[in-house]
Amino acid sequence: MVRFSGRLFEGVRSRIAHRSPLDIYHAALEVTVPAGRHVIELTPVPPAGSAERGVVAEGCVGSALVGRIRAFRYELRCWPGGSIPDSAWAVDGPRRITRDPSAAQAVLDRARQVPMAVWGRDEMGLGEMWTSNSVISWLVVSAGIPVGQAGPPPGGSAPGWDAGVRAARRSR
Repeated sequence: MVRFSGRLFEGVRSRIAHRSPLDIYHAALEVTVPAGRHVIELTPVPPAGSAERGVVAEGCVGSALVGRIRAFRYELRCWPGGSIPDSAWAVDGPRRITRDPSAAQAVLDRARQVPMAVWGRDEMGLGEMWTSNSVISWLVVSAGIPVGQAGPPPGGSAPGWDAGVRAARRSR
């Protein structure tokens, strides 16, 4: 469903802009610190809960009014030793965005501070909807890592990326 809705979204967006559709990317982070490796990612809330998936926050999808229904919620995971379930579909390999252990730790320290805005909306007036990409770019920028080292591969789009960058810069 997520892949279909992403393609539909980009199809409409590209027609409005009179351009060819771009590939759509979903950002996630693997963070390695002396204490171990962590995965940070936004995902839908699964039907059966498990404390082992590192959930640090939840948010609503589409509207706060329907956010009480599990199908309209997302969770932010900061999962020690975790995995990225859809990494097999990645079009680009992992990119190291810093070798600085203090910057990596700063990303982990900020995971519980991420704004959990309504996914797919622009509640903060940032000019772009809030998405999983917004959360990842917010973490990178708020940890002081140059954002130019991250971002989508050439020829693609990461909807919401700039919203996270703007929100992080606004809060600094």
